[in-house]
Amino acid sequence: MKSKFNNNGFKSQGTDMETNFEYKRSCGVLMHISSLPSPYGIGTMGKEAYKFVDFLHDSGMSYWQLLPICPTSYGDSPYQSYCIYAGNPYFIDLDLLYGMGLICKKDFEQAGINTDDINADCGNVSIAEPSYSYVDYGDLYKKRYAVLKKAADTFFEKFIENHSEFIENRSERKEGYLSSEKSGVNTAGSSGPQGTILRFRHTDITQDYKRFCAENAIWLDSYSLFMALKEYNGGESWYSWKDGCSRYESPRVSAFEMSNVKNIEFWKITQYLFFFQWFALKEYAESRNIGIIGDLPIYVSIDSVDVWKNPELFQLDENRMPKEVSGCPPDNFSKEGQLWGNPLYDWERMERDDFKWWIRRIEYMCKIYDVLRIDHFRGFESYYAIPYKTGDALKGRWKQGPGMKIFNALFKHSGRKRIIAEDLGFLTEGVKNLLKNSGFPGMKVIEIAFDSRDPAAKDYLPHNFIRNCVAYTGTHDNDTLLGWLSSASEADVNFAKAYLRIKDDSAFNWDVIAALLATVASTCIIQAQDLLDLGSEARMNTPSTVGKNWKWRANKGDFNSRLAKKVKEMLTLYNRI
Repeated sequence: MKSKFNNNGFKSQGTDMETNFEYKRSCGVLMHISSLPSPYGIGTMGKEAYKFVDFLHDSGMSYWQLLPICPTSYGDSPYQSYCIYAGNPYFIDLDLLYGMGLICKKDFEQAGINTDDINADCGNVSIAEPSYSYVDYGDLYKKRYAVLKKAADTFFEKFIENHSEFIENRSERKEGYLSSEKSGVNTAGSSGPQGTILRFRHTDITQDYKRFCAENAIWLDSYSLFMALKEYNGGESWYSWKDGCSRYESPRVSAFEMSNVKNIEFWKITQYLFFFQWFALKEYAESRNIGIIGDLPIYVSIDSVDVWKNPELFQLDENRMPKEVSGCPPDNFSKEGQLWGNPLYDWERMERDDFKWWIRRIEYMCKIYDVLRIDHFRGFESYYAIPYKTGDALKGRWKQGPGMKIFNALFKHSGRKRIIAEDLGFLTEGVKNLLKNSGFPGMKVIEIAFDSRDPAAKDYLPHNFIRNCVAYTGTHDNDTLLGWLSSASEADVNFAKAYLRIKDDSAFNWDVIAALLATVASTCIIQAQDLLDLGSEARMNTPSTVGKNWKWRANKGDFNSRLAKKVKEMLTLYNRI
């Protein structure tokens, strides 16, 4: 199938005087995989993901935007990960593992999942589907890995030790993966690919797994070693590991690697299974003309393999601890600022090899997504540096970033990429010039337009939009539209209603969505919660807080044909199909 996306990541029709692209009007939905319905405590890449793709297609949508799909660590945030390249094991669908013969009914029960019946012919596990409103990450941490370890043990026995392999009975290889329409994904009862299940055969799955490991060795080997060491050290951060293992280059690390081959292999197998399911889902989305917008966090977690393996790329002291960390200065939203705590890059060191680390990272992300959103884009122009362990962001200072040098190196090495720049926050003329020179579309968030606390609010009023932008009802850091309506100041709400000519609150979220769709912005992204008429109880994240974030989930049946019809009528009205 020929991709509908041009080399800037959006549907192209011709040329534009400013950007060299004529952007077709389009729309998408922002919802993370974790928020999908499922009986397993968190959304997965199984049947409900395929049904959501169908909903997007039937609605006339063009994009599904996700948060980072990497493993979560501190605070359960997808923006704080153990590895920037790896996939989140929680998103691996258990029905599909069962259909592949890697787990059995008893494994579900041991994980605290009550099964009613298993249909061995279709590979589905039929279980009672409770209405999970929120993700319980603590419960997942305790129970999910036991099931994944059983699946990995079976995989190891069948395909590594005994070199037995499987393919789908009509398999067609593509870049080491099965194509989506023949992917082994069983979505019986949904409108996804029907009745296609993986059959075990003596063919080349072992070679496929070896190829996956070889092609991804640059990150997979060190990630798997890191996670095995973390497990051995009781989950402690790498800088607390004993016996010299806090140093990647230590002989103790090499000795551990030699004596813990199977434990390390578990993490490789888990990643293979993740990306097996991921590319099947992604290709199915492409077959339904839905592009996947991914998210690249600008910073990495201190407790990550990325810092453990590459300390020379970060501003660390002689003990490999941060000299300064990331955050945002005090403003009208937070008197103490925001303390994110990520280590900062040594940009001078990175520039010496033409930003090789960054180019490899962006190239990788552009292979697994159709379009890439870069978080905190302004950090490339200048970034806020806070002394380590100060407890707040009051004593930070602005330092110069690499600017266009990093993107010029990217363009020279890889050509233009499909990138959205998250250019929110404190924007100087330098940041605005960086966005203009990059050619990337920036972001406009309509909620910000009516927040009197933001000195740049007027820039987000719809009459100030330009075509080369992506307009949002809100991001993961914003309240839902109905949540904003109930929590914003009376003056801000009155201004929004007057500006948007909203007479009453009965359909406030839909009135705002209509106003967004009517703008000149090439692409609009709507939070799923706003389509479902949800309030603050469905907010995904409240910055500078922990404990209640990243947990919202939709209920089964929320994304139905009635809603698809309503959305499609609106997109048709505003010429976004």
